[in-house]
Amino acid sequence: MTGGYLGNAGIFLIDTLFGLYILIVLLRFMLQSARADFYNPISQFIVTVTNQPLVLLRRFLPGLWGIDWASVVLLLALAVLKIYLLVWMEGANPQPTGVLVFAVGELLQLAVYVFMVAVIIRVVLSWVAPRSYHPAIGIVNSLSEPLMGPARRLLPPIAGLDLSPILVFIALGLALRLIVQPLLDIGRSLAFA
Repeated sequence: MTGGYLGNAGIFLIDTLFGLYILIVLLRFMLQSARADFYNPISQFIVTVTNQPLVLLRRFLPGLWGIDWASVVLLLALAVLKIYLLVWMEGANPQPTGVLVFAVGELLQLAVYVFMVAVIIRVVLSWVAPRSYHPAIGIVNSLSEPLMGPARRLLPPIAGLDLSPILVFIALGLALRLIVQPLLDIGRSLAFA
């Protein structure tokens, strides 16, 4: 099923549908880790959409050390399945170890991008509507605060100007280059060795 319009449409559908669901599960994991408001309507949507597979997995994988291991396993399983389906549609047969490493790299990359987008939205909102409230703003603040708080302690506001987002972007950029990209490269080389 390689090539052609039908193959391209299938790849697009798999990438999009799996990508959206992986993003929603990742947001649930990140919001749980950040202890975001559970009663926020956006949080409620995320919980509703992801609850069924996680309830099933939690029977076998309890949370330990404050980490929801059911979410982690679901994320890894979805990412691995997505990669296998995409590679299969291209006509290749990757090695499982490489696919797993590549999946971890993709999930970390997505998490870094979620943090970047949350920080950008938070910065823009601080300029445009600094005192407004919307459920989405609460989610953005919950996602970005675990990074912004420590950055603000390292670099307090100077003359009323908060430069901590710059530190956050530097740290996230370094994480992409020093952690995520090597994982993706190692996973790719192991998967197709």
